[in-house]
Amino acid sequence: MIVPCIDLMDGKIVQLIQGREKALEVTDPDEVLRRFAGFDEIQVIDLDAALGRGSNDALVRYLCARATCRVGGGVRSAERAEALIEQGAAKAIVGTAAFNESGINKEFLRSLPRDRTIIALDSKGGRIVVKGWRKTTPFTAEEVLKQLEPYCSGFLCTYVDKEGMMQGTDLEWFRRLRAATSLELTAAGGITTMVEVRALISMNVRAALGMAIYTGRLKLDELRAFE
Repeated sequence: MIVPCIDLMDGKIVQLIQGREKALEVTDPDEVLRRFAGFDEIQVIDLDAALGRGSNDALVRYLCARATCRVGGGVRSAERAEALIEQGAAKAIVGTAAFNESGINKEFLRSLPRDRTIIALDSKGGRIVVKGWRKTTPFTAEEVLKQLEPYCSGFLCTYVDKEGMMQGTDLEWFRRLRAATSLELTAAGGITTMVEVRALISMNVRAALGMAIYTGRLKLDELRAFE
């Protein structure tokens, strides 16, 4: 139920505030993998690929060979999703490409293996944001979940308003999302306290954790108890 997060940029593991300001950087992936030992799955996001400025494929391959990873970042074609799976990803995370100007990009989503696909719904100011959180769509996560269910095995929903800020998350939003879908749901963005973690797990929502565990605000030994 706990999913530790690894974000990649320039060949390093990083944590960003609001997807822009670098808060910390780790150069040794083995150190991070050791810290995350005992968790069923790790979430890996290639930020360079997401922003269209290269990729960290070698590091993705390295991580996937040593842990069960769900991987996202720049998955805008079936070929890219297939490449990530070939690199060892258990599942590919799709965000921006799940949408087009008219709504859901059904043609693209049909080209992906449903059982190996997670759709990311990143929300800021109540609306889904794409392209590295730089473009706002007219859609809300609540209204598209049901329509997206036929194309994926689960959802990764990020509360961007508090991402990386260590100020808590919006539990009510996640309750609404949980009520809107029966598929696996993972919460991310601002989760800071054990109270929030327990609340999410009580809803049957997974917690994707980044900044709070890298800074020691949440203790990995306590979190392993939920596995």
